Amino acid sequence: MGRLEALLNAGTDNATHAALVCHPHPMFGGTMHNKVAFHTMKALNGFGFPVLRFNFRGAGLSEGEHDYGAGEADDVSAALDWLTREFHLPLILAGFSFGAAVGFYVACPDERVKAAIALGLPVSPMDGRDYEFHFLQHCAKPKLFISGSRDQYGSQARLREVLEFVPEPKQLVIVQDADHFFEGRLPEMREAIESWLRSTLQV
Repeated sequence: MGRLEALLNAGTDNATHAALVCHPHPMFGGTMHNKVAFHTMKALNGFGFPVLRFNFRGAGLSEGEHDYGAGEADDVSAALDWLTREFHLPLILAGFSFGAAVGFYVACPDERVKAAIALGLPVSPMDGRDYEFHFLQHCAKPKLFISGSRDQYGSQARLREVLEFVPEPKQLVIVQDADHFFEGRLPEMREAIESWLRSTLQV
């Protein structure tokens, strides 16, 4: 594995968790500077958590080439390992679109990750991309799913179909009039994250 470009937003001395944010598809312009990833970081960092964002292999200054999810799963694991070594805190994973699909695949079986947030889960992808979500049926940790009512990569009907067999605890928030990128609705998305964190983690 090559070197990954990353940014750490420092937390407080009494932080209860550390968090990782995974960006959308790098082959379609996704980087750690994506607006959804940035606002997700701000929501998590607002609770005093140190928050790490990174660029998947081949994106930005990260070494390597896009690996259609397989290598990117290794990138997520490497980032979680770094957070564990650096902070020795329970972890929260958040991912947007491709980052949610790959991030949850790694986070669900990882006991260090105590809660996971999926933004714009791409359950109805276009452009020939497809994602497998059967692994969610075994993901028993607290999970938040946030999607826009006009998400072109995640119809509400398909999303509810996927989540029907996902075990509790889980919560689905639909942001009205939001598209896949939550354009013009980022404050509502951020508030949904903050509200869920307060109720789920008691922070």
